[in-house]
Amino acid sequence: MSRLFSIVASSLMLFSSSVYADFEPFQPLPPSPPIPSDNPQTAAKIELGKQLFFDKRLSATYTISCNGCHNVMSAGDDGKAVSRGALGIEGKRSSPTLYNVAYQTVYFWDGRAATLEEAIKEHLISPTEMGMKDKQAVVERIWNTADYPRRFAETYGKGVALSYDSITKALAAYIRTLRTPDSDFDRYLQGDKDAISKQAKRGFKTFVDVGCASCHFWVNLSGPVPGLAFQMGEGFYELFPNYPGTKDEARYQLADDIGRYYITKDETDRRMWRVPVLRNVALTAPYFHNGQVKRLEEAIRVMGTTQLGKDLTPAQQQDIAAFLHTVSGRFPTQRFPELPRD
Repeated sequence: MSRLFSIVASSLMLFSSSVYADFEPFQPLPPSPPIPSDNPQTAAKIELGKQLFFDKRLSATYTISCNGCHNVMSAGDDGKAVSRGALGIEGKRSSPTLYNVAYQTVYFWDGRAATLEEAIKEHLISPTEMGMKDKQAVVERIWNTADYPRRFAETYGKGVALSYDSITKALAAYIRTLRTPDSDFDRYLQGDKDAISKQAKRGFKTFVDVGCASCHFWVNLSGPVPGLAFQMGEGFYELFPNYPGTKDEARYQLADDIGRYYITKDETDRRMWRVPVLRNVALTAPYFHNGQVKRLEEAIRVMGTTQLGKDLTPAQQQDIAAFLHTVSGRFPTQRFPELPRD
């Protein structure tokens, strides 16, 4: 257990005391996610990134766009346990929502990408995702589309080449606009005590009391945001399942994939995972890294047995679910962009 995790857990145990006011482990969504200095936001870059995000020409077979697995017209995912990429190959892990993803410190379930740009670079050439042969194939595909070279020149200015970096930076700029502020829970944290129901308030207290909040806290209910205890590229991980050998582990194959160990080959990383975002969780079923659990209440129950070592009562499950419904925010209006000509 990390030192930060210990501090958080100890502080949250004092939820009702004055320490809570000082610690403030739950905070409304900030007006902007962290923006890297080497990829500043501009209106032109965001619009270019949006075109790329919806353009099937970024896939090897011209059959899917980024929006295919991360549907921003809905909740930012595809509602499937696992997805099939452009080459028809099924992935091993569930596609997470892209809403509020820019507040993370690392990317992918196993935290193998330190930045959003780095994650996008892997997506485009992954055989289970966009399936492009290599980076050069991506650049050539965009270069050979009549309007894109002009759009890139207008966006980045003279002297900046159309490159793999400039493509991924544009996509990242658009994805950083995918925020869902103004949830009922945000308004509650801002002082509107009637913003959530009595049941949701019970669920929030239960969420803290039983230990859920030891991992699910701060802005995204997924641990520290960049610059707050952790820097970009430093992941906040937790063992899952934390209590191995349960019937739920076997039923949902939760330990078949051993997570971050595949990246580091370090035994201490066996079954370690980046703590997932809980904002909009009521809208992003199915659940867990393998997408095996379909209902929110069941996911809560399973987290109780496998992560907390507790059998949560049906009332506790329902109360926590009521609370988690309050962390769904206001989705920005999304319209399909006009794509460049061939």
